[in-house]
Amino acid sequence: MNKFKICFIGDEGVGKTSIITRFIYESFDPETQSTVGVDFLSKTIHIENQSIRLQLWDTAGQERFRCLLPSYIRNSSLAVLVFDVTNQKSFENLDFWLQTVKEIRGEDVIIFYVGNKTDLTDQRKISIEDLEQKAQEKGFIYFETSAKSGFNIKQMFQKVTLAIMNNEKSPKSISKKSTNEQNMVDITLDNQEETEDEKEKSGCC
Repeated sequence: MNKFKICFIGDEGVGKTSIITRFIYESFDPETQSTVGVDFLSKTIHIENQSIRLQLWDTAGQERFRCLLPSYIRNSSLAVLVFDVTNQKSFENLDFWLQTVKEIRGEDVIIFYVGNKTDLTDQRKISIEDLEQKAQEKGFIYFETSAKSGFNIKQMFQKVTLAIMNNEKSPKSISKKSTNEQNMVDITLDNQEETEDEKEKSGCC
């Protein structure tokens, strides 16, 4: 079985843990605590007649944990940079996170930008147009999600998996209007979690 290592990176409180939890358990906990250091979950998906193990590394956004990032980013298949569409600072800090990932992983790393918390429409600070423009300028794929409502979570993971499988390199910009489920390759999920042995083998790189 192929194993893809995906790192979720971004400021504290943008919803990295909630996105992963929504995908793995199809649930949302409004009382989710900030990640301490690095957390790990995994999921087996079936796509294009293949079984693929997604290893999802949830990194802390606090400055005191940034020294841990190189160990987890170095051998990653793809980096998901998460920000909060209601938090201008988390959007501005994407450049820092992008630079950090490229310095560790290299210029050829596949990057996804994910704007989370789209359910908070009345608190939104960054327009879709600004986000898509930034995605086109930087040459990465952009998605909007809501971990609370589940909006675009499955679709985002579908595209992440396909991007790794196809080793996509061409810049793309994906808006809410172009992420309808009928346009995506369907995936089915297993609820089996990673064993302790698998965690040890896929831990610090």
